[in-house]
Amino acid sequence: MQYNFNEIIDRNKNFSAKYDERMKKFKTNDVIPLWIADMDFKVAEPIQEAIRSRAEQGIYGYTTRPDSYYEAFCTWQKSRNSWDVNKNLISFSPGVVPTLSVIVREFTSPDDKVLIQTPVYPEFYEVIEAWGRTVLESKLVESDGRYSIDFNDFEEKLKENPRIFILCSPHNPIGKIWTRSELERITELCQRYGVLIISDEIHSDLLLWGNKHIPTASISKEASEITITCTSATKTFNLAGLQASFAIFPDVEKKDLFDSFWKGLDIHRNNCFSLVAIEAAYRHGSEWLGQLLKYVEGNILYIRDYCERHIPEIKPNLPDSTYLLWLDCRSLGMSNDELNRFMIEDAGLGLNDGSAFCRSLTGYVRLNAACPRKILETAMDQLSTAVESITNNNLGRVQ
Repeated sequence: MQYNFNEIIDRNKNFSAKYDERMKKFKTNDVIPLWIADMDFKVAEPIQEAIRSRAEQGIYGYTTRPDSYYEAFCTWQKSRNSWDVNKNLISFSPGVVPTLSVIVREFTSPDDKVLIQTPVYPEFYEVIEAWGRTVLESKLVESDGRYSIDFNDFEEKLKENPRIFILCSPHNPIGKIWTRSELERITELCQRYGVLIISDEIHSDLLLWGNKHIPTASISKEASEITITCTSATKTFNLAGLQASFAIFPDVEKKDLFDSFWKGLDIHRNNCFSLVAIEAAYRHGSEWLGQLLKYVEGNILYIRDYCERHIPEIKPNLPDSTYLLWLDCRSLGMSNDELNRFMIEDAGLGLNDGSAFCRSLTGYVRLNAACPRKILETAMDQLSTAVESITNNNLGRVQ
């Protein structure tokens, strides 16, 4: 079937964090919310039908997980990524961030360091520091909007004996897909220094321009032995509110250690709706996903072209994956506080503060492009007007 991603859906009665938490995050409701990473699109019809069918049963008791649930995930990974996943080494978790947090807690000690590559998803900082561990940063190197790994720095950081390296693959916020050679070097170095890799692959299905994702654990036998993979259908299919994810372990011992934490909280079941929704997504969601990605590509190109023509001071990257854009606003010459105030008060946009992704970074914001084009058109016009206003004011002061 043909999906209509141009449809503007009123989410004001949707109990949506993206909309309902604007006052909390931006101190005003008068912003277009383009921040938190969910989409303003209805999910695939087979997913809606699976949820409707389950809801009509009228009983929502404790839910058991059938073999078909993990089989659907394994089939998806095999067909999409040529990755053979051992079903017996998969664990349930409410989400990828909770998975990261529990792994940091259970696989490290309070005096340990955990390595990350910045700029990166802010929760990487949070799940490390929440348990009293130390964040170790290896900064990615930017050139003309493209990022690469400084492997000399990466190895120097590994020499500081971090217990864990958390890899974001594909990378959020820059949308980079790591190449096989990059992943081979990462895994070889981590093996050499005895560092466990936690590979956050939640964005791995949101592949643009025909790009392909390579699961870190699939690189080699040696890589599979030191990698825990964290992923979910929730980002791909806009199901974040259903809270379910997969953690794939290299061996039973690590899986058991992880599972024991959740058993202590009596958390080991899907809710009744995530169970059917996620299996339906993996079995019947490909058509919707293909159309979504084409639409998102169009949105990204629209923003890039608009900025080139009307706001050359702001330079969006061209991501390999995800629906997230990393906007370089350094030409505006603002501090982070000034830039955030400008985006909220002058442009009327609710974006993510770039300094949350790297605390020493100035002049960046993250924009979520997964919304109807009309919303982006309004947002870009507001941004253009705001930039033109400050540019004219600056010219007036010079004259």
